[in-house]
Amino acid sequence: MGERLVIRESDVETDLWSDPVRGEVGFRTIFGASVRPGDVTAGVTELPAGGWLGHHRHEPAELYFVLSGEGTLDIEGDSHAISAGTAAYIPGNSVHGIHNTGPGPLRIFFAFAVGSLEEIEYRFEAQP
Repeated sequence: MGERLVIRESDVETDLWSDPVRGEVGFRTIFGASVRPGDVTAGVTELPAGGWLGHHRHEPAELYFVLSGEGTLDIEGDSHAISAGTAAYIPGNSVHGIHNTGPGPLRIFFAFAVGSLEEIEYRFEAQP
């Protein structure tokens, strides 16, 4: 098979985290080394109602774009209300985390300028 330049989200397996440090969250890596090698890793994170992604940091900067739902995004201690249409830039090594505050799923597109998630060292912190 040739390069996969167009990929449906539903064709990618969901990774689930459910623990007291990383949170209650699922994500699909749409582009990255395991799906399509390159210099960008991108996908969709989904937090169920009440779900959260634990506070963490990593070396590369990250972009978020909220597809649906509502929640709060903490970046370096500042809390920001987010909802569909919100974009966020998270500088490298900034502590950040997400909480779904709405009644339904919170879906966020994410992107890194690295070739795979395996290149990223996630360093989680105790929840505030």
